[in-house]
Amino acid sequence: MLGGAYGGPLAALARAAVTGAIDQVLPPSCLACDAPVSAAGGLCPDCWNRISFIGRPCCARCGLPFSIEAAPDAICGDCARVPPVFDRARAAFLYEGAGRELILAFKMADRSWLAPRLAAWLQRAAASLLPDADVVVPVPLHRWRLLARRFNQAAVLGGLMTRQADAVMVPDLLVRTRRTPPQTRLSGAARRRNVRGAFAVRRSRSSLVTGRNVLLVDDVMTTGATVSACARALIKSGAARVDVVTLARALPSRP
Repeated sequence: MLGGAYGGPLAALARAAVTGAIDQVLPPSCLACDAPVSAAGGLCPDCWNRISFIGRPCCARCGLPFSIEAAPDAICGDCARVPPVFDRARAAFLYEGAGRELILAFKMADRSWLAPRLAAWLQRAAASLLPDADVVVPVPLHRWRLLARRFNQAAVLGGLMTRQADAVMVPDLLVRTRRTPPQTRLSGAARRRNVRGAFAVRRSRSSLVTGRNVLLVDDVMTTGATVSACARALIKSGAARVDVVTLARALPSRP
């Protein structure tokens, strides 16, 4: 099962390695717009300025960036009203501008050579979470979507991140129990209904969850419905805590 869940990611990593070799011969270009840059795997100044990286201050629970200074343990209003299922969530940058373009190119346009740079940003976002993680788990795709896309972007990024951080990832620990419609155009409430009960811990992997701290990996966190559904499945199987790291975080929409 491990090979079936991870065969696509391994192929993507191989393509990234080939691209790296080509970069030694051809002039390097910007990851986002193909403009010339000084080093392979970099961004031009214009694209760099179009990525909004997330740092401190941010919500201690969900990682939402604050616009004013705040204490390290400060939480946002949403987390105060309804504490999330997971313990902590962190993201590398906001889901907008060049960051959004890079994620969509990686997922939808088969630009697998973006993986090492994206994974490095993911690892930086997870710096405070990885030391506490016993196991790293990607959000799974349904088998039909995995077949169509050929790789699970969360598994690729999580695999690269854990190699660099000397952590352990189990790519097939979580499974989707049913196929769900895309979340893109759904409201927050509809997203929660859409993924309710859609994830479960694989029975053969349940011993890896009980009493463990789990770090969940995904590419984008919008309303948090997907990672929350995954966290519920992990906690139901005995996880001691669940943290979340994503490449990007969408700002919540306000009325």
